Amino acid sequence: MQLAGKNAVVYGAAGSMGSAVSRAFAGAGARVFLAGRTAATLDALVDEIRAAGGAAEAAVLDVDDLGAVHDHAAHVVATAGSLDVSFNAVGMDAVQNVPFVDMDPDDVLVPVTQAVRRHTHTAGTAARHMVA
Repeated sequence: MQLAGKNAVVYGAAGSMGSAVSRAFAGAGARVFLAGRTAATLDALVDEIRAAGGAAEAAVLDVDDLGAVHDHAAHVVATAGSLDVSFNAVGMDAVQNVPFVDMDPDDVLVPVTQAVRRHTHTAGTAARHMVA
């Protein structure tokens, strides 16, 4: 198993992409820490991963809250001993079904600024733990 003994955090874990990645990481042997905004869907995914023989834990978390991201990463390291993989599958707010020429410039920038902020929060926090 490629990820045996590794600890992976998946942000946006209960969405379609995040849940697929979570299952794949668990199937490859990682202990998976699922983070997202909806407890019920996270808990269902934890149950599914455990039923398949994997190890998973869920936490309700908003990646826009940098303090919460830091606290969660510290929890992962304190609980599991390391944070080895960080995957961000968090969605972005985007205006859809509007031709680009009719979009307000702010509508174009929202998903860009969200992506930069959210990836900086998650990847930057994980990197600090990985470097140690």
